[in-house]
Amino acid sequence: MTLVPSQSAIANDLPSPTELAARSAMRWANESATYREARTALLAQEIALRRQIERVAAQRRALPPGPVIRPDYAFEGDGGPVTLAQLFGDEDSLIVYTWMYGPHRERPCPMCTSMLSSLDGEALDLRQRVALAVVARSPMAKLSAVAQERGWRHLPLYSDGEGNFSRDFAGVAPDGSDQAQILVFTRRDGAIRLFWAAEMDENTADPGQDPRGAPDVMPLWTFLDCTPEGRGTDWYPSLTYEND
Repeated sequence: MTLVPSQSAIANDLPSPTELAARSAMRWANESATYREARTALLAQEIALRRQIERVAAQRRALPPGPVIRPDYAFEGDGGPVTLAQLFGDEDSLIVYTWMYGPHRERPCPMCTSMLSSLDGEALDLRQRVALAVVARSPMAKLSAVAQERGWRHLPLYSDGEGNFSRDFAGVAPDGSDQAQILVFTRRDGAIRLFWAAEMDENTADPGQDPRGAPDVMPLWTFLDCTPEGRGTDWYPSLTYEND
């Protein structure tokens, strides 16, 4: 077993974020002293955030074994029926995203669909290390139609027509509506276990914010967070735009 140094030990060996920020040689033509002072102070906070992200990721990786999961949840894919166990392929870890596109919806959730469009571009890289599956409760034909419309080429899509998997893993709200969920499963020593699931919801949201995880998995929001306009409060992604 590889021993991971404690978080406090790691922190004690590192220069402070303020010290590292002061070392930065990045400067821009015509910047004011006021801008530089504020930007360097922000840089220290960004360094601290980076370290916090690393600490949280290490804590996540160190989770003890999660609950054992039945391997025979049934899905329908492009190639026909498949079980949860088969979704792993040759990998030991499986990421599943539950897409908010249940049978009651004429169209899928725009937010989920936006995120999946970015994930399609990363799917080939992700699948070099782990298995990946996108699951929704609508029939496979509807999932494939949206994939073609959006130009997706690499996302493995599966229909959870019976809805058993979605209901058991927080992909369905108590009122029967869809919920987006990110799930990570492992297969070790013949057992499939839930390793991690996104657990931030309305009960853990901060005032004035939509429920969301951290780090946020949507590149869209990450980029907008770097702008003075930010995410805004009156705009969400759309399934179509005038200039499509």
